[in-house]
Amino acid sequence: MNSFLFGLRLLWRGGRRGRARFLLMTGGCALGVACLAAVLTIPALTAAHDARSADRDPWPVIKEMDPQPVSNVSFATREDAYGAEPLYRVFVARTGPGRTPLPPGLDRLPAPGEVVLSPRLQEVLHDHPGVSGLVPGKVAGVIGPAGLAGPDDLYAYIGNTEEQLPSDARELAWFGSRFSPNPVVDESTLDILRFTLSCIVLLPLVVFLSVCARLSAESRARRLAALRLVGLSVKDTLRVNAGETVAAAFLGAVVGVIGYLGFNEVMARIGLPGLHWYPADGRPGVGTLAVCLVLCPALAWFVGRRSAREAALTPLNVRRTAQRKPPKKYGTLLLVPGLGVIGGYCVLSVLGRDPSGGSASSVLVPGAVLLTGAGLVFGLAPVTAWLARRLAGRVRSLPLTLAMRRAEVEPGSALRVVTGLVLLVYASSLTQGVLVELDQVSRRTAPVQEYQIAMSEISPHQQGELARVEGVRASVVAVQSWTPDTGEFTPSVSAVIATCSQIAGFTDWSKGCVDGKVLRVHESGAPTEYDAKPGQRFPFALKDGRRVTIAVPHARFAVGAYQPSVIGSGEILIPPSLLPSAALPSEGTYLHLATAADDATVRRTLDAIGAIAPTAKVEPVGIVFESLHQLTVIRSLLAAGMVLGLVVGVAAFVVSVADRAMERRGQVTALALLGARGGTLRVAQCAQVVLPLGVGLGAAVVTGWLAESSYLITGGGAVHWDWAGLPLLVVSALGVLVVGGVASLPLVRRHVDPEHIRRD
Repeated sequence: MNSFLFGLRLLWRGGRRGRARFLLMTGGCALGVACLAAVLTIPALTAAHDARSADRDPWPVIKEMDPQPVSNVSFATREDAYGAEPLYRVFVARTGPGRTPLPPGLDRLPAPGEVVLSPRLQEVLHDHPGVSGLVPGKVAGVIGPAGLAGPDDLYAYIGNTEEQLPSDARELAWFGSRFSPNPVVDESTLDILRFTLSCIVLLPLVVFLSVCARLSAESRARRLAALRLVGLSVKDTLRVNAGETVAAAFLGAVVGVIGYLGFNEVMARIGLPGLHWYPADGRPGVGTLAVCLVLCPALAWFVGRRSAREAALTPLNVRRTAQRKPPKKYGTLLLVPGLGVIGGYCVLSVLGRDPSGGSASSVLVPGAVLLTGAGLVFGLAPVTAWLARRLAGRVRSLPLTLAMRRAEVEPGSALRVVTGLVLLVYASSLTQGVLVELDQVSRRTAPVQEYQIAMSEISPHQQGELARVEGVRASVVAVQSWTPDTGEFTPSVSAVIATCSQIAGFTDWSKGCVDGKVLRVHESGAPTEYDAKPGQRFPFALKDGRRVTIAVPHARFAVGAYQPSVIGSGEILIPPSLLPSAALPSEGTYLHLATAADDATVRRTLDAIGAIAPTAKVEPVGIVFESLHQLTVIRSLLAAGMVLGLVVGVAAFVVSVADRAMERRGQVTALALLGARGGTLRVAQCAQVVLPLGVGLGAAVVTGWLAESSYLITGGGAVHWDWAGLPLLVVSALGVLVVGGVASLPLVRRHVDPEHIRRD
C-alpha cells in the first residue's frame, strides 16, 4: 500500500507534465467508459421494452385447459402499420357482469364508443385526423407508462359491444405473458446486432483503453527504471506504476459513468429513429457498473504492468535506450485461418455454389471475422516494420528516410496511433453487410403494392368503398375451389375473379386476355402449388349452398406479375358474370387491392382502409412491417454504434498522436540542433503516421469487404457482393488517411529546448 500511495504522490507532484498526463489518462478513460456503458446498456433497453410489451399482452381463455372458464370480457387484436411504425389496437367488449381484468397503465377498460390511447397516438390523431378511422370513439383516457413499451408506442384500447367485435374475437383470461409478442428486435437478429456492435465499438474501445493506459509509456518507463536503480524492489516498482494507472483509470471510470448518466437523461427525451426509452431503462445495472468500475481499471493495471515490467527487470537497458526487439510476427498468422474461411465462401459463390444454410456457417463466419480483425491488429506492426525497412533502403528523400527508419525501429507506437481507425473501417464494411442482408429480406421493391383483406371481415358496401379509394388502381377477388372435408387430399385450384382491365392494374404486362372467357394464367418461371390440366373440373361454393363447376380451359394468357402477387401461374381467370363476389361465401374469399408502391401512397391507402373498415385485418403483400420497424431500430443502433466507434477511434488517434509528439520532443530537439528544417520534421512526422495508417486501411478495406461478402453469401439473400457499398468504403478510408496525415502536421514544433536533451 505504501508503494501504491508513493506512486500517487509521484504522479501528482511530478510537475505540470505529470499532472497533464494524469488528466489526459483520466479524460481518455472517462470517454471510453462512457461509450462502454452506452453499448452495454443497449440489451437492457430492449429487455425493458419487451418486458412491458409482455405484461400488456392479452391472453385468451383456453377451453381445453379449463372446461368451464369464466370470462366477462372478449377481445380482438389488430396490428397495422403507421408508416414504418407498428400500430397496435385491442378491441374489448364486456360480455357479463363482474370484475374485469385490467392491463397495466389503465384504471378501467373503455366502454362502448370510448378509446384509451397512448400519448404518442393521441399526438398522431391531433396532427393527422385521417387516422381517426382506425380508432373510432371518444378519447376517454391515456395509457400510463407501465402499459407502454416505450414513449413512442402507438397503442389503443377500443371499447365495443359484443356484436361489434370482429369474428375472430376470443374470451379474455388475463393480461400478461412470459414472452413479448412484439419484441423490439428478434432474438436471432439481436445476436447479429450484439456481434456487430462488439466489432464496431468494443474492439476499438479495448484498443483505446489500452492506449490511455500506456500514455507516456517511454517517459514512465525511464522514471520507473530510475526508481529501480536507486534501490526500489521489482514488486514495489510495479506497485508504483499501478498507483498511477489504476488511479487514473478508476477516476476516469467514475467520471465516465456519471457522464453517461447525464447523457442518458438527455437522449431518453430525444430518442433514436424507431427507438425511444424511459430514462430508467437506460441507467446502468449492477453488471454494467462492475464492468466499468472494476474491469476497466483491471485492464489498465494489466496493460501498465506489462509495459512497466521491462523497466523493473532491466532498468539499465531502459535508461540507456538499448536496441528494441523487433515486433513478433506470430499475430500475423491469425489472418491465415480468418481469410481462409472468408475467402473459401467467396470462392464457392464465384464457382456458382450456394453455401448458405446450415449451422457451420453461423459459427465459422463470426469466428473468421474475429480472427481477421485480430490479425489486422497484431500483424500491423511487423508488416509496417518490414515495409519501412524496404522503403528506407530505396528512397532518396531525407524526410522519408527519417520517417521510415523511425517506423522500422519503433513500429509499436505507430500501431497505437492507427489501430482504432483501422478497426473502425474494417467493422464498417461488416455493418454494411448486416444492413444489406436485413433490408433485402424485409422490403418489397416492386412498383405495385397489393393489399389483402378477408371478405368475412367487410360488408358488400365496404367492399365497394374500398375499390373506390383514391390511388387504388384495381381490385380483384381471390377464391379457392371447394374441397370436401374427408381428410384426404383433393386437388384444388386458385381463381381470380376479375376483368382484363383489373388484371392490368396488378401486372407489368398481359398478353392474350379476353373479357367474358375463363382463361388460364401463365407466368414464365413462377412456381405453382398445383398445375391444373385443361379439362379438369373444379366446384366453387356459393352462399346459398349451390356449387358452380368451372372447367379448366385450354386457352391461356401470359402475364408479367410482381411476385408475390395474387396473380400467379397455374391460376384461372373467371369473369365476374360467372361468379359474382356477392354470391361467394365469406370464408376463404379475399379482396385484393393494388396501388403504387411509394411510401406516401401506401400510408394514405392504409389510412383509408382503416377509416372504411377499422376492424378488418389488412395484409400488405410482400411487406413485413415488423421487420421494417426492426430494421429501423437496428439501423439506429448500428448508427449509434458507428458514432461511438468513430468517437473512440478518433479519440485514440488524437490521444496517441499528441502523446507521441510529446514523447518525441527530445528526438525532435536533437534533429533541430543538427540543422533539420521544420518542413523536414513535419513531412517525417506525417509519413510516420500515413505509412501504417495506409497499410492498415488498405488491408481493412480488402478484408472487410471479403468478410461482408462471406456474410451475405451465407445469409442466403439475393445480394452476395455489395458493389454499391465498396466505393463508399474506399472513399471513407481515403478520407481518414488524408485527415490523419494532415492532423499530425501541427504537432511537430521546431523549438530547441535544452531540457529535452538527455544527459546519460
